[in-house]
Amino acid sequence: MNDRKLSEARDIDFPRFQVGTPPQHLITTLLGDYWISRPEQLPSAALVRLAEEFGVSAVAARAALSRLTKRDLLVSSKSGRRTYYRLTDQAAAVLQEGRRRIMSFGLEQGPWDGRWVMAAFSISEEQRDLRHTLRARLRWLGFAPLYDGLWVSPRADADGAAAVLAELEIPMATVFRAEALGLPGMRAPQQAWDFDALRRAYDDFIARYEPLLDRVRRGTVGASEALVARTGLMDTWRTFPSHDPDLPAELLPADWPRAAARDLFVEIYDTLGPLAEFRVRQIVAGFDPALAELVSHHRTGSILTPT
Repeated sequence: MNDRKLSEARDIDFPRFQVGTPPQHLITTLLGDYWISRPEQLPSAALVRLAEEFGVSAVAARAALSRLTKRDLLVSSKSGRRTYYRLTDQAAAVLQEGRRRIMSFGLEQGPWDGRWVMAAFSISEEQRDLRHTLRARLRWLGFAPLYDGLWVSPRADADGAAAVLAELEIPMATVFRAEALGLPGMRAPQQAWDFDALRRAYDDFIARYEPLLDRVRRGTVGASEALVARTGLMDTWRTFPSHDPDLPAELLPADWPRAAARDLFVEIYDTLGPLAEFRVRQIVAGFDPALAELVSHHRTGSILTPT
């Protein structure tokens, strides 16, 4: 995909990640996990049945499929009385880019050079929607607000920030690199993040999923539960990059729990992959056995080092 098309793909109106699994978000997640970039289309009945595994009604699932198609996230076709769906190429590109960001989050990185990437901008009060969109995009890139119109990150890509500002047509904006002087009484850039809240979020994640990890290791998780649990795990883990930009070790308090949380995520996600794939195959096979053979899952390592 060329740069222009990838830029367009990033503008696709994906459902926002929310607590729980709203039908539209759930369907795109399942397609991204088990049917990414496949040219074949899946029967709508199979996707509806998959959604039912998560407690989504058939009516809600079919409505979600229709809305996702109208938003250019899914492409559909008909064969007789059956309707089939797959991700659009642009939607698949966005999901793949997002998955790489999510799967690489928490990996150990090299030493930090002490320089900050800073994005400064001014948006009028009347442009609240634009302000909200920009903030969400900057958070995803790893920025946080040191002050209202000055966002900082220790590792973010400056070119990426500049591209977002240009894409949203914000004329009063500047991206630059700088070192903090550390003067007494001055606010340090790392204070843009709430370390206490981040620690609680990691601790809660570990406490929530440690019992599942124990059961995964003992082999007591069934296929249907594996599918639901693996999707829920991903839904929770994917929120962390928007709140913690992989802050360098030099800036972190002692005994920071991010590495332990990542280890837990990777082990559960990778170990449950074959079982979850088996359940998806079972469901799809009930509608099209040949397509069921094409269902596949991905491990964190394969997403980071695609063949």
